[in-house]
Order: sequence, then C-alpha cells, then structure tokens
Amino acid sequence: MRFDFPTIMVLLVLVSGLIWALDALVLARRRRSSVPDVGEDGSGEEVAEPKPVPKLVEYARSFFPVFLIVLLLRSFLVEPFRIPSGSMMPTLLVGDFILVNKFVYGIRLPVSDQKVFDVSKPQRGDVVVFRYPLDPSTPFIKRVVGLPGDRIAYYNKVLYINGQQADQRLIGRYIGHGSGAEMTGASLKQETLGSITHPILVQNGYPSADTKLVVPEGHYFVLGDNRDNSRDSRYWGTVPDELLIGKAFSIWMNWDLGHGIDWTRVGTSID
Repeated sequence: MRFDFPTIMVLLVLVSGLIWALDALVLARRRRSSVPDVGEDGSGEEVAEPKPVPKLVEYARSFFPVFLIVLLLRSFLVEPFRIPSGSMMPTLLVGDFILVNKFVYGIRLPVSDQKVFDVSKPQRGDVVVFRYPLDPSTPFIKRVVGLPGDRIAYYNKVLYINGQQADQRLIGRYIGHGSGAEMTGASLKQETLGSITHPILVQNGYPSADTKLVVPEGHYFVLGDNRDNSRDSRYWGTVPDELLIGKAFSIWMNWDLGHGIDWTRVGTSID
C-alpha cells in the first residue's frame, strides 16, 4: 500500500471518526452515569457539574468533517499538482500549480485506485496526469496523442497517427523565462491533434527519439510538448488506463523558485 497523501487522509478520517463514534456510543454514557462532581451555583445550591469532554474527543469532533471534506474533494473532484520540470513547455512552465479534474475519467476509490464507474475516456490532445508506469508512486503529466488501437510513429521530430502526419506549423523562435530560459532559441511550433491546437518546442541539433508502435487496448501513448526534453511513451511505453489520475484544466498559481511569482499565469486554462 502506498503511504501517500490519500492514504494519510483516509487514516485521519478513520481514526477521528472512530474516536468520535466511540465517545458518542460508549464514553459519553459512562460520563453521564458516573458520580458527578459537585459545586455551587450563585444562590448557594449544590449542582452537578458534568465531567469535561476529553481533549482528544474534542479534536476528533472538530477535525473529522474537515478531513472528510478534503478527502472527498481530492479523491473524486479536484486535486492540485505542481509542475517540477520543463517537459511540457511551453504549455506548462516550471513552478506552475495546476488543478486536475479527477472526475472526468471515472470515479476511483482512494488508496486502491479501483475504478467504481466510467465517466469518459481521454481524448487525443488531453493533458493528463497519471502515475508513472515504472514507479506508480510518482505522478507524471503529458499530452495524449495516441488512443487504443492507434498506429503511432515518430520520425524526424514529426508525429504520425494512423499513417497521417500531424499538422505542424512554425511560429518562430521561443524566448524562455526563469527556469525555462535554457530553452531560448528552440523552434516554437503549433501542432493540431483533432480539435486541439497546442504549442510544442523542438530543438535543432538534438537527435530525434524515433519510435513506432500500435497502442494496446486500454492504453494511451503520451508525449511532452517539449519534444526534445521529455521522457515519455517514446522511452518507456504506453500508459494503462488504471494509472490515470485526471485531466489538467487550469493553472492557479506560478511560483518558480528563485524567480518569483508570475501573476500573468494565474487563472490560465490548459489546452
């Protein structure tokens, strides 16, 4: 079992819920039935003072709803992630904090990742977060370019899908900023995948990571938009459906360590 954030949240919900339930069903009754402490009210009459609720129980009552809400939101609706590398430049930059829709590809149980029911399937061009097939504890983010059954080829830095060349148009020379400054001078191109048009980066002089395969059923072929600086399906194969986490849809903050906050990226949608 992975000992990650969802696992910790599940444990916190269980522990706080059990403490609250134990108090409500057993401990509270014992406090009421025990011999009460005796004191005096303002008129001099002796009155019974109830025994105080233990601090641990108070904390459990207070935090159980909070833990439960956080668990439900992150497990079934939206989860935040931070982009640590430039493999998805220029779409996503180092330091982007993104939101991922976890509902769109189906409801999965926390910790086990067992799918309860489907909602939809990834489409060509979707930017998806998934668990790295070679190390499922590590989340990756790439763009889906190949669907189950597709014949995918990548030659001379050009993508082919079912024998058709993906449309690429040169935009110009890319100017990088912050941690992405090293990409200055790369060719900025516009690629179209079905109804999705998105930017990619290609570096002249870098070798092409050529590959050719048929995407297995239940799997997806993914590429980074920074084509010459991305370890993706060209290197380690396709992504099985069970490793999908969700679809990235928005940037809510950018904080590139050492370069400050880029307020212009706040609220940017991810296409």
